[in-house]
Amino acid sequence: MESLAPNIFTNNIQESIALYTILGFNVTMSVPEQGDELVWAMMVNGSVTVMFQTFASLENDLPEISRNNGGSLLLYINMKDIRGFFDRIKDKVKVLKGLEKTFYGATEFSILDNNNYVLTFAEHE
Repeated sequence: MESLAPNIFTNNIQESIALYTILGFNVTMSVPEQGDELVWAMMVNGSVTVMFQTFASLENDLPEISRNNGGSLLLYINMKDIRGFFDRIKDKVKVLKGLEKTFYGATEFSILDNNNYVLTFAEHE
């Protein structure tokens, strides 16, 4: 195995792109449907990759996928300069838990994305 890139399902791919752009991600690939409406996009920030796909694009291929936003999933993202990053985004996103030092030595904070997924950013100093 070489990498893991979550494919996050969304009802509004443009909102997801806008939020993750605030977090420093850039669109590297996308797939339009008729009329240039996106049904899938890949975004990258450093060595972290996330993909977004509309629920509707899979309705016939994978009906087993839940059509609810969020879920029992937390994306844990290691990074550098967590304090500077937190200061840049804290007023632009929904912060669930502010910066804190954990018992295992990491500095972390958590936000909620537009799809109700929790993103925890961490720096192991």
